[in-house]
Amino acid sequence: MSGAEEAGGGGPAAGPAGSVPAGVGVGSGRASRARAAAGQAAAALWRGRGLGSGRGACGARQLQLQEAAGDPDAPPKKRLRAAEAAEAAAAAAAAGSGKLEERLYSVLCCTVCLDLPKASVYQCTNGHLMCAGCFIHLLADARLKEEQATCPNCRCEISKSLCCRNLAVEKAVSELPSECGFCLRQFPRSLLERHQKEECQDRVTQCKYKRIGCPWHGPFHELTVHEAACAHPTKTGSELMEILDGMDQSHRKEMQLYNSIFSLLSFEKIGYTEVQFRPYRTDDFITRLYYETPRFTVLNQTWVLKARVNDSERNPNLSCKRTLSFQLLLKSKVTAPLECSFLLLKGPYDDVRISPVIYHFVFTNESNETDYVPLPIIDSVECNKLLAAKNINLRLFLFQIQK
Repeated sequence: MSGAEEAGGGGPAAGPAGSVPAGVGVGSGRASRARAAAGQAAAALWRGRGLGSGRGACGARQLQLQEAAGDPDAPPKKRLRAAEAAEAAAAAAAAGSGKLEERLYSVLCCTVCLDLPKASVYQCTNGHLMCAGCFIHLLADARLKEEQATCPNCRCEISKSLCCRNLAVEKAVSELPSECGFCLRQFPRSLLERHQKEECQDRVTQCKYKRIGCPWHGPFHELTVHEAACAHPTKTGSELMEILDGMDQSHRKEMQLYNSIFSLLSFEKIGYTEVQFRPYRTDDFITRLYYETPRFTVLNQTWVLKARVNDSERNPNLSCKRTLSFQLLLKSKVTAPLECSFLLLKGPYDDVRISPVIYHFVFTNESNETDYVPLPIIDSVECNKLLAAKNINLRLFLFQIQK
């Protein structure tokens, strides 16, 4: 027997999968055995990835959820959802396979809030999904931090021009079953809203006598019984008058705004213009975001608008509640006090919701700027829409009050 065969341990016969032929590495049996062991380990690792069973993707998803659940910087709600999703993924992995809907949930959910998107779905250039609310929130946070917004998964740059909607995922999500919050039955997500508003027998409804003060709220299937026994139709006229007076008082406050606008429209001097707030940074050691418009002319005077976030709070990106406030500055000189009323409305092509508020101020050469007043947006979600935009486009109305 040759030395090569003695080193190989038995001739050129084929060994197990991953082993090295005996003739390779002559004179070094230890090296041959090391290479064989390395090959077997690589094969075992490759088999352990479960190419035929789909365990690799499930394991990666479960690891991602566990990391999100253990991240101390993540919001509490996200950590809780991540922990629940990780438990569900572990249970599904232990059971071998779950329902198709449950598996699709982890594939189609938003990578930020780990929930199924309710409306638009955006994706980064690498395909990671984000619901519309989280996408806008990421852009707004980046604007506040003066950073480039990035995908939370792959850290590629994201913006309204770089990201696009994924219509296939939106349609797939709309067909997934979802539970009605009232009757707990399963419906496709595309039909759930109609069911909850019009068809569900357990949906919350109000008594038809609410116009005369009945405060009852209850399930729809109990409405008929309640209305048959409701005491409000049998109340005396004086009792109903007290109830109606309170309702009229709140209604009067709402109508006061519209009556004021109609009276302002009868003024002789009225001006309006489209204004564009552009983002800037202060020169402080810790820079702060603020907005300012270019100079514009209304009522033969030169003006500027400024705006700030959360009244120049030091770290507005750490706050869930976000507001915008603005001030109007008169840049030209006046020979007499200029008394004006003004209000801001949304621009012609914006979808931000603003509740108009009328402000009054008397401008002079010594007092030529108003205090910061709230921009009357509905909530923090609308504020994030404005912060995520490249510029803020609004419409300013000015009414000059003449004595």
